[in-house]
Amino acid sequence: MTARTGTGRPGPPAGKIRTRPRRELRRDRRRRSHSCWDHLIAAPLWPLHGANLGTLLRTCDAVGACLAVPRFPWVPEALERGNTLRRPACVHWVNDPAGWLARQRSEGTRVVGVELADEAVRLADLPAARERTIAVLGHEQHGIPPDALDLLDLAVEIPMVGTGHSLNVAVAGSLVLYKLAGLL
Repeated sequence: MTARTGTGRPGPPAGKIRTRPRRELRRDRRRRSHSCWDHLIAAPLWPLHGANLGTLLRTCDAVGACLAVPRFPWVPEALERGNTLRRPACVHWVNDPAGWLARQRSEGTRVVGVELADEAVRLADLPAARERTIAVLGHEQHGIPPDALDLLDLAVEIPMVGTGHSLNVAVAGSLVLYKLAGLL
């Protein structure tokens, strides 16, 4: 019996694992980098650690998203150091995070925040983005500031069973981006 892959092509027989050759992987990917996909945007607007920004930038490329970051003096260097992509990535620079989110929302963009909140949906129940969506990621210690919480259309919670209070921005952002992109 052959299984079917998500692409409609026959997969390996049931019970066997097949690795995909590089030629096949390359064929399924974009031929060149984008100038701006702009449908899905990761927005770590209050970052604590620069290393997380480079990791998140790589995830943005993998799922077809852009990255919106604040104009902190250390952010450009953090992005340059962490960007392991061969081509320039799509980065939007934000001067006033709450003001930028308010403008985006007023233009019809859906704003989803990764935050522990009573009305938050669990990550497993988060639907894929069907419209322009911004995934807002807060500060790792303080979360999303109160003035920005009021701008969210939806809060999403990433369940945890360990003793930590939160995941780092790169991990949390990657999980949510894959879910919003419809790849999980």
